[in-house]
Amino acid sequence: MTLKQRYEGIIGWFEENVPVAESELRYHSPWQLLVAVILSAQCTDKRVNITTPALFERFPTPQAMAEVEADEIYPYIKSISYPNNKARNLAACARRLVEDHDGIVPSDREKLLKLPGVGRKTANVIGAVLFDKPVMAVDTHVYRVARRIGLAPLTAKTPLAVELILTENIPAPLIPRAHHWLILHGRYVCTARKPHCEECGIAPWCKSSPK
Repeated sequence: MTLKQRYEGIIGWFEENVPVAESELRYHSPWQLLVAVILSAQCTDKRVNITTPALFERFPTPQAMAEVEADEIYPYIKSISYPNNKARNLAACARRLVEDHDGIVPSDREKLLKLPGVGRKTANVIGAVLFDKPVMAVDTHVYRVARRIGLAPLTAKTPLAVELILTENIPAPLIPRAHHWLILHGRYVCTARKPHCEECGIAPWCKSSPK
């Protein structure tokens, strides 16, 4: 099987069987998504969704959060991983967003990367989800799944290497959805310790599936 055939088979299966694929983070504005994605680093979406309602009620806008210091944010996110660091990043991010962008989440990746707490993965999530840009956010699920099923070689040792390979081989209009396809597949089917190959629809094209 060629790499092209593998991509065509896997993408075709997802298009037919998972036509709608969206973030499981709950948000009602670009600002809320930005906060949720920052909080989701090394933390589950489930935990983030439990935490954010009270946080968003207290800080509904970046202007509201920009007025406080990290110690006022911390109590709302203390159940999240690395709460001290994330509280500092959120406070600084809100101030930068207000000062440099009038409180509007920018669509440009380079501008997003200048916001405290925003790395390439977070910037790509914002670009794909909010602005439907052909950018691939590579988290632990996408990194593991792409290499396991053969969309990226095992020699792709970094998230950036996997990102570049995926964006080169997936049609640009599908990349925002493909990001969620791979995340959800890794979260519920192609799990880290014991993948459920017997339930996997893309097994015929998977490089690691038992034949």
